[in-house]
Amino acid sequence: MKRGIGILAFLIAALPTAALPGTIVITNAEIHTLGRAGVIAHGSLVIRDHRIDAVGENLVPPKGARVIDAGGKPVTPGLFDPYTSLGLVEIDGVDQTNDSAAKNTRYSAAIDAADAFNPRSTLIPVNRVEGLTRAVTAPDSDGGNLIGGQGAVISLGSLSQWLVKPKAAMFAQLGEGGAKLSGGSRATAWAALREAFEEVRSAGSPRVNPEHPSQLTLQDVEALRPVLAGEEPLVMDVNRASDILAALRFADDYSIKLIVRGGAESWLVAHDLAEHQVPVILDPRLDLPQHFESLAARADAASLLQQAGVLLAFTLDDEFSSHNARNLRQLAGNAAAQGLDREAALAAITLNPARIYGVDNTLGSLEAGKIADVVVWDGDPLETTSFPRTVFIEGQEVPPVSRQTELRDRYMQRLKLGPYAKSPQYP
Repeated sequence: MKRGIGILAFLIAALPTAALPGTIVITNAEIHTLGRAGVIAHGSLVIRDHRIDAVGENLVPPKGARVIDAGGKPVTPGLFDPYTSLGLVEIDGVDQTNDSAAKNTRYSAAIDAADAFNPRSTLIPVNRVEGLTRAVTAPDSDGGNLIGGQGAVISLGSLSQWLVKPKAAMFAQLGEGGAKLSGGSRATAWAALREAFEEVRSAGSPRVNPEHPSQLTLQDVEALRPVLAGEEPLVMDVNRASDILAALRFADDYSIKLIVRGGAESWLVAHDLAEHQVPVILDPRLDLPQHFESLAARADAASLLQQAGVLLAFTLDDEFSSHNARNLRQLAGNAAAQGLDREAALAAITLNPARIYGVDNTLGSLEAGKIADVVVWDGDPLETTSFPRTVFIEGQEVPPVSRQTELRDRYMQRLKLGPYAKSPQYP
């Protein structure tokens, strides 16, 4: 019996008989739309003019279109990492290649990561060939500042049009790290943060004590105004449950949009987070008490947060997070193995980051009208043994080439291995 045609499938009727140049149709696919259509077991997806034109069942490829047979394998949105230093760090141990943080001031709110972004970083192709199409690049929360600066949503597919959303969020460090930066006490860290926001709130008014030195530059004040107005979210690095509750109180006091990053003990206050509609950016691998602020870390934290109604996104919480952002799907796989619904796990590395940073109207899911960031996989994307067959960013196929693949090919040719077994010796 023929399968019914989904609502979105009717969009194909608008297609002309001859396809425009660059029209691509992916057929015979298990499409994880992350949208209202859910999972389409035997679906097709049409890409035209950098956007998704139609997605559904029983779509007839327009004449002249390039057709990609997925062979029944999964197709997903491109991966989206909600916290990286991509384009800011090349080699962690070489200071000249590290623009991720300022370390000489108490506050660096005016710092904009986009000003230092390098779209030619070798780390971008390394991550891109494994399905990462979008990311947030941001100041390092482990830098030397309580308020680290502003991050941006970026595309990994362009050397010129890489800036998707400038000043997407402000980043701050509290908890153990914030205490260390503020005299060794959490209380002094919160006092310093409140001092900064009070200064922004009173900017332009006569100072109570004109002799008291300002802690913020004029540029810092201007950078924090959108945060205080609720127009730009504040991503706060906190892990301990009591610190998260303190962050919620701070957000209430100043009417700011809060995002929690870290959140090792966030499951303990999941209902509070859900009530305040505060998202959590989590590394679900961290299930051991690596610090005193993460004594209650547990492997199924993501599942517990999801059950409470907290919006979740995943990122790696380690010193090589930008080099290995491509491992996002391993995080999702770990969370799924610990009870998180598989589609919810996939959403945590695609749609949810887009929702958190307010770009989900064009990114994060496979729906008609959205930008065509699409990955065709050779197996289950949550399995580490799977790999992308084809990656599209804005409808353009990404060359499967990175510094790593070039080194591999160079030495396979030199040693006459694999396809180079009968080739001339590499010069």
